[in-house]
Amino acid sequence: MRSESIHVVMQVLYACYVHVLFVHTFIHYIYTYIYTFFIYFFLHACMCFMLCIGGLCMHFISSLMLLCHVLISSEHKDGCSQEEVDGDSCGSSTAGSPVMDRNPSPPPEEDETEAGEEADAIGETVYSKHWLFSTLTRLIQMVTDQESGPSDSSVELTDDLEEDLCRVWDMAMDKDVAVFLQEFKAPDILLGVIAKSRSPRLTEICVGILGNMACFHDTCVSLSQNSDLCSVLLLLLGDNDPPTLLETCRLLLTCLSQPDVAPLWLERIRQQPAVCGSLCFIMSSSTNVDLLVKVGELVDKLFDEDEELMKSWVSTPASDSDPNKDTQQDMASSLLEAATQLRSESPEALEVYLHSLQLLTTVEEGMQALVSDGACGREVWTFVCKIVCEDLCQEEDPPLILQEQKALLAPALALLSALHSSLQTTISTELLGSLIRILQFNAEWRQSRTDGNSESEESQKEEDEQLKALVETTAEFLSAVLMQLNKDLLSAIVKEGCLTERSCVSAVATLVPQHITAVRSSLFCFVLFCLSRCSCRPSMITELLVFSHLLYRSSTWLACCPKWNRNWQRL
Repeated sequence: MRSESIHVVMQVLYACYVHVLFVHTFIHYIYTYIYTFFIYFFLHACMCFMLCIGGLCMHFISSLMLLCHVLISSEHKDGCSQEEVDGDSCGSSTAGSPVMDRNPSPPPEEDETEAGEEADAIGETVYSKHWLFSTLTRLIQMVTDQESGPSDSSVELTDDLEEDLCRVWDMAMDKDVAVFLQEFKAPDILLGVIAKSRSPRLTEICVGILGNMACFHDTCVSLSQNSDLCSVLLLLLGDNDPPTLLETCRLLLTCLSQPDVAPLWLERIRQQPAVCGSLCFIMSSSTNVDLLVKVGELVDKLFDEDEELMKSWVSTPASDSDPNKDTQQDMASSLLEAATQLRSESPEALEVYLHSLQLLTTVEEGMQALVSDGACGREVWTFVCKIVCEDLCQEEDPPLILQEQKALLAPALALLSALHSSLQTTISTELLGSLIRILQFNAEWRQSRTDGNSESEESQKEEDEQLKALVETTAEFLSAVLMQLNKDLLSAIVKEGCLTERSCVSAVATLVPQHITAVRSSLFCFVLFCLSRCSCRPSMITELLVFSHLLYRSSTWLACCPKWNRNWQRL
């Protein structure tokens, strides 16, 4: 009972410390502001006195918490020693007694020890409340001690404290521990530590603990309702420490993934214009792959959740309060810069950046940011074309490669399709060959599923939504290209082997009937090319003529062209 009372006293002391810490921080900021105006001597003296009183209060409370830990430890040791004495006395008193006619009872100290361990355990875990209290107390003591040091010097964590805090970081992934930390007001303590910390590693660990706590719904809701904590986290996006930025982005992404609190975070982000500048600065200047991946996921999530936020970020210039406004690139250029960095370092991480760029093309403001004079639209076109033509879906790949690369191909081709209609760019033979190859691989993969019978009929009927979107996007893009197809481009793709009998038949089968006009115009041009140059096998020409004959009522258009009619009769 005594230890439980001390635990209650410790919780009260922690709460008092948190309030004193906030007041002390507020006074410190006011003192720093007033200190610049030397005429306010009286206010300056009052602030100095209040800072001294606040510091003494924090030292006093810290000492009381340490005393509580000492009392708990001494009580635990006294209890163990008393149990040993009782056990010895019982043993001596029964030494001369007659033999008992029943089994002896279990030692009472085992039950008491188990009861004590259960009382000290956090929920259903084996983690100790006492150890957690002790670790947080040492953390508070460290932050309190650094207040007395020079304000411009960094503070390094001791190895023991860093190791224990990393254990708390790992423990916070347990739901019982996360709930206990929330009930214990640990977020307020960590917020105070973050505000006063001059150690990047300490800030990273504190944000990481909060990030693990946010993985659970209840604690995430509680953290999101703390407006002071949310403001500090958004300000941390302007930090220059990559590990801290990584954990901050992870925490924000975790909260945005919770539907209950996502609108609250989106509203706060809209109210902080500096967030856009901070993210753009990271994407355009960082070489840390993990950080670029996490920032890309955060931007993609924000654009996907809030279209109005995306519009404002691509159309609003840099804020005057943004320290990076002189070197800040626009959102589209920043996304392109980060994607270029990731292409060589982590190609699989390109998906979020390609999807973010593709989302820009879904709104007028985003298209203007890409295709207006001086924008990066043509650079984006060149970069994405290289990815599609050089990195994805190569000629020597098996058809199954579409399943692995569909997440990259779908946003890439959607982005190229949107840019092609606005920029009127020239289509290369490599890009046209890639489009035809994708449709060919899709047809061959579907045929292999049908022939192999490796899956049930129900699973075969279920269409992969992402693959379906890829095929539809490819067909739409290819139809737009075929409408502008000329003889020179056809000659080039045939000579380079990009267009074969199999690939052409697969492409036509996919395009019909949704894109009938594109097929009509391209087949006319292609058949004319084949008959005039005779560069293809007769079976290929016959196949295509049969397609054209069935699709467009050959009796009508062949009658209008005697030369084609004679060729048809000859074949």
